[in-house]
Amino acid sequence: MTTDGDPGSRRLQLYCRIDVTVTDPTALTDHAVAELHAADVDWAQEENDPPSASAELRADLTRALASVADVTRVVDTIPGVEFRGGVCWAETGPPRASFAPTGGRRAAAPDRAE
Repeated sequence: MTTDGDPGSRRLQLYCRIDVTVTDPTALTDHAVAELHAADVDWAQEENDPPSASAELRADLTRALASVADVTRVVDTIPGVEFRGGVCWAETGPPRASFAPTGGRRAAAPDRAE
């Protein structure tokens, strides 16, 4: 385990998988579009404009969810933990085998057996 800066700190990896049900697709896409419009986007540098980007979000529920999911908030309330980076993505269909539910059992680390 390596330290970063302060000798008392330790850098750890946190892997997350979140299973959600979208109960109101319109509310989700409205929220995604509102966040898009509120974002500080230099539209002159983008391939599309606000109306076409909004239409893309409204047409693709997976893209809308991925655009508003905020992985930085996962550890917000945990004292002594600082968010360093991460990724959030959404895909359609069943989870990939490596992210499959464990049926309530604790999953083994990828490099060692249970």
